[in-house]
Amino acid sequence: MVLVLDGRALAKQIETDLLTRVEALKAKSGRTPILATILVGDDGASATYVRMKGNACRRVGMDSLKVELPKETTTEQLLAEIEKLNANPDVHGILLQHPVPEQIDERACFDAISLAKDVDGVTCLGFGRMAMGEAAYGSATPAGIMTILKENNIEIAGKHAVVVGRSAILGKPMAAMLLEANATVTICHSRTQNLAEFVKQADIIVGAVGKAELIQKDWIKQGAVVVDAGFHPRDGGGVGDIQLVGIEEIASAYTPVPGGVGPMTITTLIRQTVEAAEKALG
Repeated sequence: MVLVLDGRALAKQIETDLLTRVEALKAKSGRTPILATILVGDDGASATYVRMKGNACRRVGMDSLKVELPKETTTEQLLAEIEKLNANPDVHGILLQHPVPEQIDERACFDAISLAKDVDGVTCLGFGRMAMGEAAYGSATPAGIMTILKENNIEIAGKHAVVVGRSAILGKPMAAMLLEANATVTICHSRTQNLAEFVKQADIIVGAVGKAELIQKDWIKQGAVVVDAGFHPRDGGGVGDIQLVGIEEIASAYTPVPGGVGPMTITTLIRQTVEAAEKALG
């Protein structure tokens, strides 16, 4: 039978553990872990994501600090807010919600976040350390995917993993994490020629390209592990980057959409904030 990689159930299990860890940290230090979230502008989807992250904080006993800035904010103004949070000892993690308005240098602002508080894994320094096998917080979505694979005893070492997507916070770190776990990794993207031929070789396929159902079901070989990191709203629900209708007849395991990768992204962010607080508060 096909194994459904249930990210929602795993996220709830991890949150139960985090609640215990946060309570222990409060009892020991007398302080509460805090995740600061920065939202620039009035994008509705971004506001929803920030609210979901605040709700996740409350579920595990953490606090969240919301920083909301107008859409006219400049790069310099945003950098100043980030520096305030870097210097605030009560803040243990910093999340800059992507995307920011176009006049802002997003990369400069990501890289201004202190490595110790980069719990969303967005800095170049954090990525470089992670890619070299050194201590750093991984980008939340690929780190969440690695947790899903590990907790479901999916064998990675020696397998051929094909990652379709090359974004700085998903595709590239995903490939680096799989490589660190001893997979043989191929990176493809929307401009790859003969994409289907690469997908057909995959023991593990990760859809992270941001295009609805770009990866067709009949490209996937029998017995492959299918991980879909995409979400695109549709009437009555949504779809991912991979055509999942009927995938249970092909895959040995797969992440559903929704309920697969998405819940683990937020839970990974919260878990890494708890880890940062544990390091800071002893």
